[in-house]
Amino acid sequence: MLKVAFVKPSVTSSHKPALSVIICAKNEARNLKQFLPLILKQDYPEFEVVVVNDASSDDSDMILAELKKDYKNLYYTTIPENKQFYQGKKLALTLGVKAAKNEHLVFTDADCYPESDQWLKELSSEFTDSKEIVIGYGRFEKKKSLFNLFLRYETFFNTAQYMGFALRKKPFMAVGRNLAYKKSLFQKSNVFRQYLNIASGDDDLFIKECATESNTSVAISRYSQTISVPPADFGEWITRKSRHLTTSKHYKFKIKWWLTLEPLSRQIFWVLGICSLFFHIFVPVSLGLILSRIIVQYIVLAKAGKALSEEKLFISSLLFDAVIPLIIGSVWLQNIFSANKKKWK
Repeated sequence: MLKVAFVKPSVTSSHKPALSVIICAKNEARNLKQFLPLILKQDYPEFEVVVVNDASSDDSDMILAELKKDYKNLYYTTIPENKQFYQGKKLALTLGVKAAKNEHLVFTDADCYPESDQWLKELSSEFTDSKEIVIGYGRFEKKKSLFNLFLRYETFFNTAQYMGFALRKKPFMAVGRNLAYKKSLFQKSNVFRQYLNIASGDDDLFIKECATESNTSVAISRYSQTISVPPADFGEWITRKSRHLTTSKHYKFKIKWWLTLEPLSRQIFWVLGICSLFFHIFVPVSLGLILSRIIVQYIVLAKAGKALSEEKLFISSLLFDAVIPLIIGSVWLQNIFSANKKKWK
């Protein structure tokens, strides 16, 4: 996170390779109609958009056929529904990669749209001969509610965390709604074959298997970002987070250790700090430590927020700093004791 807070603009390439944007959509007719044109209208010299319609039961096929009339760089294919076999998102992505005609691939979701028409330019500028993976920021739409504030802060904090690791040459995670990599890297790794039994992880598991300290770049500028439709309610977010946490056990040991230690240390700090306030002899020390931590955290998060164009979200850390680890911990425990399989919907 410190690395994101104090990151300096990187030297990017002026070369603009031909791109293939890949989108997997399942029952996303409304979002495809609203957001797909924003991707098809990108200010970029040469690109195609490949949509894999994954066994949708809505009007996705009809919407795609209508859009195809106006946008010649749109290509789509449909996976028929098979009630006896759940193929998951990884199959749809694999078909999309095979259908792509270009070496440089960009991935996003059907419920996402780019911050501007410069999105593809910003992402592609991070590609070089040695940089084969580009990690972008996918934030959520801003709405007036406490849940939306929580959602956006949790996403921002996680992004600052995994981007910070990537900038320290220890990439471990990305989000499929804003990710780019080279087709040859995907084909060489054959990464999805060993994880077909896991419903999620098309982004994290790819990073785990393919990202190295030298082949990964990070796109931080505002124009490189995507915006997503937020979950409708807390229950939907819990379902998504639960599905995502199923992949965390596959992270490398050092990453898992840090990701466990960091929120645990936060909880211990707040518990001990608040409890010590009940003993007069410890009050000055406890208040000093708590205040110092808040100031340092505000400075770091404010700078990270500025880098990611989320200037005001750091203020919410006082609300959510101690709460989020408890929520994530409860979802993690629920995953352990639940036999339900988490499917991509």
